[in-house]
Amino acid sequence: MARVKGGTVSKTRRRKVLKEAKGYFGSKHRLYKTAQEQVFHSGAYAYRDRRQKKRDFRKLWITRINAACRENDISYSKFMNGLSIMGIEINRKMLSELAIDNPKSFSKLVEDAKKALQNGVKSEKKVEKEEKKEEKVLKEEKKDYSKMTLAELKEVAKEQGLKGYSTMKKEELLKNIK
Repeated sequence: MARVKGGTVSKTRRRKVLKEAKGYFGSKHRLYKTAQEQVFHSGAYAYRDRRQKKRDFRKLWITRINAACRENDISYSKFMNGLSIMGIEINRKMLSELAIDNPKSFSKLVEDAKKALQNGVKSEKKVEKEEKKEEKVLKEEKKDYSKMTLAELKEVAKEQGLKGYSTMKKEELLKNIK
């Protein structure tokens, strides 16, 4: 059998690694073995730090918002709570930009949040959500359990957290669910 040499394939693979390692310090950009190790580590660091960057920016935005809130005599947590009570959904990035670029509009938001905290005013969206929840509860109460199958009754019992529902008969399940 003839000898097979992987010269060109190996050379291109090594070139690719050395090309990625360009600019690294010392032997890490010259020698294949150390370059390969460094490229592997660099990939892991890049993956980790892409996620870390998101955390760092969120911290920065919160710090900026907090500083602007303190200038308007309110804490960050109370401000965010006031915004949620009002139903204003602005992300922290935009709030920090507002605090830096347009302090007047930010102070208006702070005043609105303070009013919401004092009055406990709920936004229309929150009222609608509560009404929908109440409607769901009413629908569940109006259900006619006697028309349900045993499997459906067992699911309802599981949702309600009844113990020993798997061995019960239909009549027993109906009594326990009601």
